[in-house]
Amino acid sequence: MTNESTLRVHWSFWIIGAITLIWNLLGAVNFVVQMDPDSISAYRETERAIIAGRPAWATLGFALAVFGGTLGSLLLLFRRSASLYFFVASLLGTVVAQFHALRLGIDFGPGEILGIIFMPLLLAGFLVWYSRRSQRMRWLI
Repeated sequence: MTNESTLRVHWSFWIIGAITLIWNLLGAVNFVVQMDPDSISAYRETERAIIAGRPAWATLGFALAVFGGTLGSLLLLFRRSASLYFFVASLLGTVVAQFHALRLGIDFGPGEILGIIFMPLLLAGFLVWYSRRSQRMRWLI
């Protein structure tokens, strides 16, 4: 596909790709930091409660969410349609990780619900939608 519609992308494509790559990279760094028990002491109480009792399946979901999102964002910036598959995997991982957090029965504050639960789900869903839209717009090959 070398026609003109494939070559031209809207300027917002690059901004969305860069912002979501940064978001997912921050999530990947957060995942790596959480693997060190000493660094968890700097986290808030609710975050420590989520991490402390996290079973392997929830840790796997978290890893799938952040690393799938990071690879999906990179592929999006490289304009590859395979980004969709990584974003779908990231969304599934996000659902698994958030399911674990919600079933703990922690009394989350409004900011924590927005930042810890809602925002990752919203962004993961947006990236699935956006990569599909980018495919329809012929921005991805």
